[in-house]
Amino acid sequence: MSPSVPARFALVAGTATALVLAGCTSREETPAAQSNGSGPAASAASSAPSADGCTIDKTGYPKVDPKTAIVGFSQSEKEANPFRIAETQSIRSEAAKLGIPADHLLTTNAQSDLNKQISDIKSLLDRGAQLLIVAPLNSDGLQPALDAAKAKKVPVVTIDRQVTSKPCTDYLTFIGSNFIEQGHRAAAALAKSTGGNGKVAILLGSSGNNVTTDRTKGFKDELAKTPGLTVVAEQTGEFDRSKGQSVMEQLIQSHPDLTAVYAENDEMGIGAVNALKTAGKNPGKDVKVVSVDGTRNAVQLIADGSYNAVIESNPRFGQLAFQTLQQFEDGKPIPPSIVITDDAYDESNAAQKVGNAY
Repeated sequence: MSPSVPARFALVAGTATALVLAGCTSREETPAAQSNGSGPAASAASSAPSADGCTIDKTGYPKVDPKTAIVGFSQSEKEANPFRIAETQSIRSEAAKLGIPADHLLTTNAQSDLNKQISDIKSLLDRGAQLLIVAPLNSDGLQPALDAAKAKKVPVVTIDRQVTSKPCTDYLTFIGSNFIEQGHRAAAALAKSTGGNGKVAILLGSSGNNVTTDRTKGFKDELAKTPGLTVVAEQTGEFDRSKGQSVMEQLIQSHPDLTAVYAENDEMGIGAVNALKTAGKNPGKDVKVVSVDGTRNAVQLIADGSYNAVIESNPRFGQLAFQTLQQFEDGKPIPPSIVITDDAYDESNAAQKVGNAY
């Protein structure tokens, strides 16, 4: 995929960039705080008009009413992590709020299998889906499913990860975060918490995923402004808590002088905290920890003093996804990429804002 650009430019003039959202499955090793979808919904970073955006007239698709249409939602990964739980709940909750009958919202879960997601989307179409919301597993590989939707003139909104296909041709639009900007913010938070000095380990997300690429690029680009911070190790934990813990255990052995960790999602960050505690270190103090997501567990760790900062990646897409579909059906132009705003948590606000976490 192509790299993303700062969020403030993504909607102006209706230009698109490759942005992806990340929320990745994990195996829970310890009981998790209950995930919820009650925090603030995702909202667009800009409401600037996009006169050259995609319209229903350009596509030639039939007009349908999202409130009465059959809507299909394809979830990419098992709901074993707070991001996916909150994401799916957000879609269901918004559909209920709009009065969409329960039997008109069709949902599938690809269980982290690309071929299954392709099959799932085709199945949703066969079951009569007139509108589709898709959380892609990968940026590449969904073209057969998108072709099937296009053949049936069904608009597709992608959320949290963008596909490499062409907006307004293969799919309608992408709704998600600016992951490069998330990396920038994480690096700035780490520089603040460390005082600008230290040795940093990066726990990378899944290989070949644009979330990983963008969050890594953004972090390194921003970290370069703080020469006292040096990246001495980076290794993939695959967005997984137990793998993040295992990797961190290895890094503690090979780099005992580590003073900071950047985890590209909260689950790996929590795994790192577990490893640090087992090794007799004091996370949040001896070793600073910053990650991206905004899960209840990670934010609570900040409040408890074992974590330093979390850059939010808001999974509550329901309202914005249905709003976008409604605008499209109403004949309004839709930009190829809709970047959302994300919050941030640190020692100054975590205790007060933990209720917003998912």
